[in-house]
Amino acid sequence: MRILIYSYNYYPEPIGIAPLMTELAEGLAKRGHQVRVVTAMPNYPERQIYEGYRGKFYVNEYKNSVQIQRSFVWIRPQPKLIDRVLLDASFVTTSFWPALFGWRPDVILSTSPSLPVCVPAALLGWLRGCPVVLNLQDILPEAAIHVGLLKNKWLIKIFSVLEKFAYRSATKVSVIADGFVENLLSKGVPQEKIEQIPNWVDVNFIRPLPKQDNSFRATHNLNDKFVVLYSGNIALTQGLETVIKAAAMLRDIPEIAFVIVGEAKGLQRLQKYCLDCGADNVLLLPFQPREHLPQMLAAADVGLVVQKKNVISFNMPSKIQVLLASGRAMIASVPKNGTAAKAVRQSGGGIVVPPEDPEALAIATLDLYKHPEKAKTLGYNSRKYAMEQYAFEQALNQYENLFYSVTADTQTVESKVVSKQEV
Repeated sequence: MRILIYSYNYYPEPIGIAPLMTELAEGLAKRGHQVRVVTAMPNYPERQIYEGYRGKFYVNEYKNSVQIQRSFVWIRPQPKLIDRVLLDASFVTTSFWPALFGWRPDVILSTSPSLPVCVPAALLGWLRGCPVVLNLQDILPEAAIHVGLLKNKWLIKIFSVLEKFAYRSATKVSVIADGFVENLLSKGVPQEKIEQIPNWVDVNFIRPLPKQDNSFRATHNLNDKFVVLYSGNIALTQGLETVIKAAAMLRDIPEIAFVIVGEAKGLQRLQKYCLDCGADNVLLLPFQPREHLPQMLAAADVGLVVQKKNVISFNMPSKIQVLLASGRAMIASVPKNGTAAKAVRQSGGGIVVPPEDPEALAIATLDLYKHPEKAKTLGYNSRKYAMEQYAFEQALNQYENLFYSVTADTQTVESKVVSKQEV
């Protein structure tokens, strides 16, 4: 097949959707499909165009047999509402032309976020006569409204209309968790239109490694420490202040160290909060190169997943699969009825505690510190579940089968039309 992936985020961005779409594109290319990716100039998570891509309107490049077509976007390090609108508008506008004038795809995979991309993807599908699969990584605008990112009533109306258009225009909607399925069904999306394919992890790359002689521990003076690690986005949906407050409660136990890895802007905000709370047992570090990720995860005794109270059925952190594959115990400070909590409980690899409750997080951390065998058992369960449920090849098979099914349906419709015309 000729597969076009329409995704705002892609390699070399280190977190979020970018690694997932990169692995999917390259995995499909390895299986002999012709893959083209329409994406933005890399800018996430610092919200600055990467060096080497600045001052350019379009860039066409190839990596591991995948054609990557990048286009200019309006981006600001500290975006205001108008900047966020211009960001989406610029990508919708600039990305459409390379998408249109490249080869005709057999199928288009469009990722959300960004939600406005559903418009050029749908238009391209109509012009090229090919099916469009909408991949939901977050349910927008619901997520943005709940965390207070989207407050303007007119923008909320516009994004709500976009959401309805996205579901209606897509041939299929692929979702990453069953909470997403329930959300879409409640909005009138037909069951037969929804396909659940969980996000994945490369279990050969992310794997259990020994804590002894660990380069990450040695570099950051963490040897002989009980390491509680959070690595990922520092944004409105997380509420990492909860982690810092919990760390402050445990600062009298010098063997316990909290490590937060994230983008520079978020770390600056958290640094001030650490000083205010007296949490001198928190180590704040910038994102590590992707090749160092297995060592960093292996340095942890416990991995953290953190969400605010109002993040329930519209967000599923991709870090869950990564932490499970690393074979470490997990503490999830997340809503008990949310998609993240359900995934952690099903895995048997972690403990779920109430969100925005520093005391509960501190108690769970102390429990695992005092009972290393319990932490070891949770870690064993984590790895086993990741191997069974989240292996990349399994997800790749599901996407490939989905693409074959929607292209077969399109060809069936076309052949019926031709038959009628012949009659």
